[in-house]
Formats: sequence, structure tokens, C-alpha cells
Amino acid sequence: MFVSSRSGSWMEVNSHRNSSRFLQMHPRIEPRMRSILLDWMMEVSEAFTLQRHTFYLAQDYFDRFMQRQYNVQKESLQVIGATCLFLASKMEESRAVKLKQVVDVGDGAYTEQDVRRVELLILKTLGWRLSSDTALFWLELYLQLVLMEVLDLCMLHVNSMDFEYNVLAAAILSRFFHQEVVEQVSGLSGGDIEACISWVIPFVSAACLFGEETVPKFVKIHPEEGHNIQTHTDYLTMLHSGHLSSIPYNAIHTITVLDQPYLQLHI
Repeated sequence: MFVSSRSGSWMEVNSHRNSSRFLQMHPRIEPRMRSILLDWMMEVSEAFTLQRHTFYLAQDYFDRFMQRQYNVQKESLQVIGATCLFLASKMEESRAVKLKQVVDVGDGAYTEQDVRRVELLILKTLGWRLSSDTALFWLELYLQLVLMEVLDLCMLHVNSMDFEYNVLAAAILSRFFHQEVVEQVSGLSGGDIEACISWVIPFVSAACLFGEETVPKFVKIHPEEGHNIQTHTDYLTMLHSGHLSSIPYNAIHTITVLDQPYLQLHI
């Protein structure tokens, strides 16, 4: 189902709703058991070097399956989780996990026949609906909508060439996240990005004032991929606006970073 956001962009929303109340349908399952299982599935994903998308798709399969079943026994959770990873790897990985590998990580808890049986049960329970927008998908989409317009605008200015790409990306992130977080994920120190942060601030302000990033509809592109297509906005108007016209070309524009509040884009 596609719905429009308040900015006019469109997005797909899953028709099913998750709820922790599914535990009421499984008297022998405790909340911590789900946590332990998902933690194990993360460990298996790392061992098999699976993509993050694969794990989140497997998690989605597991939760949807459990919400449509009754009285699942705790002894069955591991084979269900392993089978969900098996299915998700077929959907996401160029080289899917092999059945023998799935059985081996179970350390004797289940057999190949068990996995095949549970696989068919999961497929039937989910109505063979294996394509799903996970929480990871929405997080990536929202981050792109918030950050990409600022980056697009920055790249039009020649002074963007004065900064390394990783520094420019980190500086943009720093306007929406605490700098400690940015330093941790980027490996850069505050001193590495301070000048770039000062330069980026007016671009963030201009994007907030002039831009409401939307995802247009592309006839030949699947809706889930729309946010990955490079779009065109009237960036030149923003570039020559009052907020940016004071930035001289071939010179670093300095602003006291500590005096600038964190800004938020409205999307």
C-alpha cells in the first residue's frame, strides 16, 4: 500500500502490523526467548557474512510467522529462526546459505528434514509474501531524504572540493547527530571536520528553508528503489539565495560552530 507523507512524498507501508501481544498466543514463549533467538541469528549472520538486510528480513519473517501461529513450543524456536535466515538469504544474497550450513549451526538441534518442513510451513503461513519493507529499509530511506538534499546542494559549490568526501559526509551528519556519534562512526576527530562543519552550516539552513525533499514516481523503477534515483531540485536558486550568496568561491566560509543550533529538515 502506498501512502503520501505530509511533504507530498510517497511511500509503501506494510499491510500487516506487528505487535508484542503475539506472546499471548504462545504461553510457553517468554519475551527474553525472542531476544536470545534474534541475538543468535545475528551471530549466525556474522558467521556466514550475510548482509544486514538479510538478517532484518529474517527477523520480519519470524515475527510475522509467530503472529499467525498458536502455541509454538520453545524447543521449536531455533529451527524456526534458522529457517527464516535460510529463506531470507535466498531473497537477498548472491550466494544463499546452503541447507547443510543451516543444519550445522544448529549443533544437532534439528535436521535437514526439519528445516524443509518448517520452510514450507513458513511460506504457507506468510502467504508466500517474502518481499517486505523492514525497519532497516525505512531507516535508510529516512536518512537519505534528510541528508541527501544537503549533500546535493553542497556538491554544486566548488568549495566542496576543498574537503575529502568522508569529511564532507561526516560534517553533514554532525548537523543532525551529536558529534560524539559522528566521530565514532566516521573515525574522524572534531578537529578533522571542524572547518567543514562551519562551511556546511549555511547549506543545511538553505535546505531547511527551500527544500522539502520528495520522492517522485518513476515509471520503470520499483517504488522501493525510488529514493536511490538521483533527482533534480532547483538547487541553483538555493545556491544563490541570501543564505549562500555570502560564501565566496575558493575561500572557506567560517562560522562559529558552537553558536549554531542543531537544525532539522522537515520532510
